[in-house]
Amino acid sequence: MEQIILGIDPGLADTGYGIIEKNERGRLICREYGVIKTKAKKELGERLEVVNKDLNKIIKKYKPKLIAVEQLFFCKNVKTALLVGQARGVILLTARQNKIPTIEFTPLQVKQAVSSYGQAEKIQVQKMVKILLNLKELPKPDDAADALAIAICAANSNIK
Repeated sequence: MEQIILGIDPGLADTGYGIIEKNERGRLICREYGVIKTKAKKELGERLEVVNKDLNKIIKKYKPKLIAVEQLFFCKNVKTALLVGQARGVILLTARQNKIPTIEFTPLQVKQAVSSYGQAEKIQVQKMVKILLNLKELPKPDDAADALAIAICAANSNIK
């Protein structure tokens, strides 16, 4: 039975998303990827609303059975961490409101699952995502590539 997974790389300015399908034979197929962008000039509440509305549109279109979200693991800038944390909250709430189970992974877990090396560079992860999903080119931008990697991590976890 096929499984649709939505991977999300949370951010306030750019929230990456990637939709993959795991078919009956376990093959991973990329359905779509991109970013939800919010304008820095807008107030915080309005930006979070954009993330919520756009995420709801993606969920309605693809009907994922699982949403995988990257955990906020480490951030040098406290202000950035707080903003990303708020975006994560909206993402988790949106998943909950749509009754879709969520799973969270650290960046280390994602890198390990995709490249077999927890300290892999971004370009190494992007190249592996390209290979694993049989894409013609490297997925861009970085936030979307990360979201696809998060979805792949979830697909390869033993979660039903």
